[in-house]
Amino acid sequence: MTTLIASLSEISQNYRAVFCDLWGCLHNGKAPFPAAVAALQAFRAQGGTVVMLTNAPRPFGSVEAQLARLGAPRDCYDLVVSSGDAAQYALISGAVGRRVHFIGADKDMPFFTDLPPELAALAAKHPPFEFVPMAEAEGIVCTGLRDDQTETPEDYRAALLLGKARGLTMLCANPDIIVDMGERRMYCAGALAQAYEEAGGETLYFGKPHPPIYDLARRKLTETVGSIPNEEILCIGDGPWTDVLGAQNEGIDTLFITGGIMAERFGSDSARPDPARLEAWLGENGLAPTWSMGHLA
Repeated sequence: MTTLIASLSEISQNYRAVFCDLWGCLHNGKAPFPAAVAALQAFRAQGGTVVMLTNAPRPFGSVEAQLARLGAPRDCYDLVVSSGDAAQYALISGAVGRRVHFIGADKDMPFFTDLPPELAALAAKHPPFEFVPMAEAEGIVCTGLRDDQTETPEDYRAALLLGKARGLTMLCANPDIIVDMGERRMYCAGALAQAYEEAGGETLYFGKPHPPIYDLARRKLTETVGSIPNEEILCIGDGPWTDVLGAQNEGIDTLFITGGIMAERFGSDSARPDPARLEAWLGENGLAPTWSMGHLA
């Protein structure tokens, strides 16, 4: 059973750090939500640490630059840890080879080039990556659709079937299935990875709900403020199968933002989820967020 709250301040004294999702919680892809910004700023003002934990396929520096462009104040968070950060370690280690078929947009190219010093040193010891057609590849790297404004996973059906037939492993840099940009819903890399698995292909994941991104976030948190136990960390997110399930598996308390991608499930007012609908849906899906609220505030 989840507990509905009206503001983060009601429970903030219980936690020393939050792992907060971006899309659907802090912003909608076009602008930050003022109430969410204020809530995170208040949490930091009382001594808390805010880690933006995102399934973005790009490394943290690129995500920080995007947040700045959107107008998110730098004082509403301390760190960014991305799925791209976690997946880079596997990429550089050769998890899918050096001759890769890349599926993604030009904006995601920092995934291959924007490396932390320890990975840059490791990469220098190996041949550079080659981007090749699927028929010549050793593996697949997927950061998203090439044009998420117009394409769907169906546009990649033939390519994915060829990759499966060749026995290629896909490294998925963003496990999210969908995101909402303003009023527009778009597919993410996770949708292609899901289609690849359904076709019989093998995939590797590093973002939420999978352990690597949480391990990296805790390591970065420790480097910044010292070790904080799981019971003093709160995960905030609107993705039931990424944010909620991931935190649940890690034994970390969760604040489920119901007014994000799942808003239509819980009534006509996204700011005020219907308690009966919410409990019924969570029970049917085996999810148990500690807290829930419509929008982060």
